[in-house]
Amino acid sequence: MAIPLDYETLRLIWWLLLGVLLIGFTLTDGYDLGVAALMPFIGKTDEERRLAINAVAPHWEGHQVWFILGGGAIFAAWPFVYAVSFSGFYLAMFLLLAALILRPVSFKYRSKHADPAWRSRWDWAMFVSGLVPALVFGVAVGNVLLGLPFRLDSDLRTFYEGSLLGLFSPFALLTGLLSVAMIVMHGAGFLAVKIEEGPVLERARRFGTFAALLCIVLFALGGVWVAMGQMGFRLEGVIDAQGPSNPHYSQTVAAPGAWLDNYGRYPWMMLAPVLGFAGPLIALMGIRSRSHALNLTGSSLATVGIISTVGLSMFPFIVPSAIDPQSSLTAWNASSSHLTLWIMLLVTLIFLPIVLAYTAWAIKVLFGRVTIEQVRTNPDFY
Repeated sequence: MAIPLDYETLRLIWWLLLGVLLIGFTLTDGYDLGVAALMPFIGKTDEERRLAINAVAPHWEGHQVWFILGGGAIFAAWPFVYAVSFSGFYLAMFLLLAALILRPVSFKYRSKHADPAWRSRWDWAMFVSGLVPALVFGVAVGNVLLGLPFRLDSDLRTFYEGSLLGLFSPFALLTGLLSVAMIVMHGAGFLAVKIEEGPVLERARRFGTFAALLCIVLFALGGVWVAMGQMGFRLEGVIDAQGPSNPHYSQTVAAPGAWLDNYGRYPWMMLAPVLGFAGPLIALMGIRSRSHALNLTGSSLATVGIISTVGLSMFPFIVPSAIDPQSSLTAWNASSSHLTLWIMLLVTLIFLPIVLAYTAWAIKVLFGRVTIEQVRTNPDFY
């Protein structure tokens, strides 16, 4: 079968698509998680909390498509990455999935019983379902930047030598808190365009302001830590981007500060961290001027900028190894076969536009602000 794109190009395309899927998930399901994390604090009465719940309730199930697509893409396009990350983060993944399961259960069960204590417990469960995934995702990113404690033997079998508690290092906790701040800011930005003016929106603005400021501070601290800390990896020797997927064919060394190399080599990449700082500032401008669209735009740009900064800083690395740099996985040595990437690209070109069209259609159909009056009178609301 003649494939019009060479192996290197297909690998680069799939590296980009992986980033698109991660950003797509964070932009869509991110505001669901952010609203859930804010739930006990922005709603003082049952009606106020139902107002926030019904702002995200029609959307969240559709947004899980991005999560499934991301996991499927890693499994099919980057099998080594899937093997290492899903085995190394096994307990963290279990914690993540358990928290995510709480969200639909909370939606369904909190309104089944009118007892205030019953509903309050489910509201706190919803808070956990928003906070824990945001924290775990951020901690995972921090550990990837540090390098995971895994190695590959001569038969390419994976051996992970870390633990669940070992994932929560100081730097990983910082990236976890950055993730939480980013998600909360995005959730508050979504509520600004989705619910009526009133006390819930005012509280969301206050939390959004604090989250945006915290996002700027933590992003700056993370950048300084990366620049001055003992982290970073570099490929040496001849890099065969067309070669077979075998990490042992690459020459990787630990190189503190190497995560900044790409910015000197490709100055245009500076756009990513600039967006990471500009996004929260734009969100703050939107909050201050009561421009709801500007608020959500700022939080969205921050999400794109922060995630892109991680990806561009590490390129071509995807999952480096802290204990055996030679086992590190890159865009050039950890992909599926040439033919597999090509067939998957054709499938993606068909179905990704359908997912985007469906998401846009759902937003259009459900466009408009949720009001307290609707919460009181609409029998279909939670």
